[in-house]
Order: sequence, then C-alpha cells, then structure tokens
Amino acid sequence: MIEWGVDWLGEAYPWVKALHVAFVIFWMAGLFMIPRFLVYWHPVAPGVPEALLWDERCRRLRRIILSPAMIVSWLAGLSLGFHLGWPLWLVAKFLFVVGLTWFHHWTVGMVKRFAAGDRPVSEKGLRLANEIPSLVTLAVVVLVIVKPF
Repeated sequence: MIEWGVDWLGEAYPWVKALHVAFVIFWMAGLFMIPRFLVYWHPVAPGVPEALLWDERCRRLRRIILSPAMIVSWLAGLSLGFHLGWPLWLVAKFLFVVGLTWFHHWTVGMVKRFAAGDRPVSEKGLRLANEIPSLVTLAVVVLVIVKPF
C-alpha cells in the first residue's frame, strides 16, 4: 500500500525527479516559443494563408509539447512535493508554478483569440510577456538550488 507523505517515492525518487526536470525543460521551451510565435503572428492579417500557418504552428506546439509537458511536470512535481513533505522553499516554488500555469493558459487563450482575428495585446506587450517564463525560471532555480528558507 502506498503511504502518502515524506519519502513515499522510495527508490523511485531520482527517476521521478529526472522525469520532472526533463518535462519542465520541454514545458519551458514551449512557453518561450508560444509568445514569440504570437509576436510574429500579430502583424499578419486575419484569414490570410500566413495567419492560418501561424494558427497551425501554435496549435501543434500546444498539443504536442506545451500541454503534455505541463501535465507531466505537474504530476511529477506534486509527487516530489509529497515525497519531500512540502518544505517552505517548495511551497514558494509551487506558487510560482501556479503562476506559470496561469501564463500557459493565458497564451493558449491568446492563440484562440488570434485565430479568431482578435489582437487584444500589442506586439510590445507580447514581447514583455515573453520574458515572464525567464523570470519565473530564475526564481524557481534559486528556490530549488539555494533553498533560502
């Protein structure tokens, strides 16, 4: 029987941790790409062939990389959290990941709006949004490596 709590992963811990790190890298790659795709898509007139290509690129990125990587990252990350017993640094990391998940869904929403011909965010706003994953990554890496609290 599986006992939820500290050390529940046993010898599987390094494997789950490796899986988590790999899929976080995939997720972050997608989160770096999709706002950049939106920047390039922004000036393209709705309905023209180029716009349809950007829509397809974004949808494939979401379907093949972004969403599956987010799901595996979350599942492995929660498993690690229960294994470690949720120290304070990990709770702080968790909050950043919740924010990153919101950003993920925001970008997916933007893709849908762009596909409908709406451009609710300026190119400059999208360029700024493109920096969010970098800043969150920096904060998370500091929390995981330094464990400041």
